[in-house]
Amino acid sequence: MREFNITGSCDPKYHYMVDLTSRLEQIKIMIDKGKYFCINRGRQFGKTTTLDALSEFLKNEYCVIHLDFQSVTGRDFSSEENFVRAFARELIYRTNVLQDMPEDSISEFKKIYDNKFYGLSDLFIITEHWCESSNKPIVLIIDEVDQASNNQIFLDFLAQLRLNYLNRNKISTFQSVILAGVHDIRNLKQKIRPDAEHKHNSPWNIASPFEVEMSFSIEDIEGMLEQYLSEHTEVIMDKHAISQNIYDYTSGYPVLVSTLCKYMDEEYSFTDDGFLSSVNKLLKSENPLFDSLVNKLEDYNELRDVLSRILILGETISYSPDNTNMRLAKMYGFIKDNNGIVKIANRIFETRLYNAMLMTVEMQSTHAYRSGSMYKNLFIQNNNLNMELILKKFAETYHDVYGSMPEEKLEEECRKLFLLYLRPIINGSGNYYIEARTRDLCRTDIIIDFGGKQYIIEMKVWRGKAYLEAGEDQLVDYLESYHNGKGYLLTFDFRKKKKTGIETKIIQGKIIFEVTV
Repeated sequence: MREFNITGSCDPKYHYMVDLTSRLEQIKIMIDKGKYFCINRGRQFGKTTTLDALSEFLKNEYCVIHLDFQSVTGRDFSSEENFVRAFARELIYRTNVLQDMPEDSISEFKKIYDNKFYGLSDLFIITEHWCESSNKPIVLIIDEVDQASNNQIFLDFLAQLRLNYLNRNKISTFQSVILAGVHDIRNLKQKIRPDAEHKHNSPWNIASPFEVEMSFSIEDIEGMLEQYLSEHTEVIMDKHAISQNIYDYTSGYPVLVSTLCKYMDEEYSFTDDGFLSSVNKLLKSENPLFDSLVNKLEDYNELRDVLSRILILGETISYSPDNTNMRLAKMYGFIKDNNGIVKIANRIFETRLYNAMLMTVEMQSTHAYRSGSMYKNLFIQNNNLNMELILKKFAETYHDVYGSMPEEKLEEECRKLFLLYLRPIINGSGNYYIEARTRDLCRTDIIIDFGGKQYIIEMKVWRGKAYLEAGEDQLVDYLESYHNGKGYLLTFDFRKKKKTGIETKIIQGKIIFEVTV
């Protein structure tokens, strides 16, 4: 019986997998054209799985050398001779290319491994001879190339590959070279010695852009669930609705997709309740992907400030490829460039970032957070949130504590205050995210997942009666899309002469509970 895999490379014999055929065909077109390129994606984005499948996909037309630099140690990069020996070792003892390699080439590579007195020039002379005499064009794939990216020996190796590529009309060389890892070797800062200055002169400027989409589409996810249903005929699910939910929360990030499927299969169910429970479990889990996400916030203060402005203040930030922090965050898969605007890559990352930003010691010491925590037991009844009471109590706290705060500061902080108030109430049992389509300086929609239910709250800054009425209509439309009969409107009014209070309206058949502070 197969399973959903969240560790290591996937194998269709043992794991439910997305059909990679279309992706492999696109990559093969690049290889057929003789392109050299990098596959750079975030952690656990399916790079190794794709490369394993690609090796199998190409084997009838090409001799594929698939190396993994995780098995190459620091000692192997300590000298040119050691690197050359390590390359020969990996080639002849850890790959299956010997069946396609002429005997004299096998003998030469074994001599390299057995002898300490060979350098890069010797390695490439033998490689050129192999490429010339091989019955099939040769494709070189190196996975986990990050292990070597900060090493001068490896840069010299790349420089020789580049030279051969530029002279490929005169000499025999690899048909294609593919380097895979998280970092982009073309523009990664290099620092070869501790006392050396950073430099960007990677020799891999011959690489073609790699634009094959590796995230999963709704159709990809649905196809994987169809495989599951074919082996679990007793399970009943709306596979399209579940696939849509998974995509909405993950934007197709492979390991997040597989993790949610695994939780629903093994611990919950393929239902709306099971899905929300799986999301909650994932957000509370400890894993290398989330650790990397949070660590990057600690490493890059400017990036943290940008994300805080987007998430907490609702600002629109333009994406700049010249901004090192933004470029790195995009490379790690944490943000994306959405038509020139910085967007968090998916809801799961966004919620985890909210948790990281709002659960600091400093934030938990605020009056808003402590007030929400104080009344938590009043707000949760039979695993349901009493959202009306939450909003009423927040209004009291807001007026008592923050009423004297300068209006300019309040307008900047109002969203943060409510999110801080809400966080301890749902912490451990639920989560919330901000609907990206509605996040701006004047309007923010919060979707709360709690106890298998969803609560939709619209936060607005007062911009006039017409704007308020438009916001009510927008909330009604949003409730309709979520098949929800009741919504909540929290309006922050910073006018000196303002009317605060609580009101319940029926608009287009939807109940709208409005609070103005």
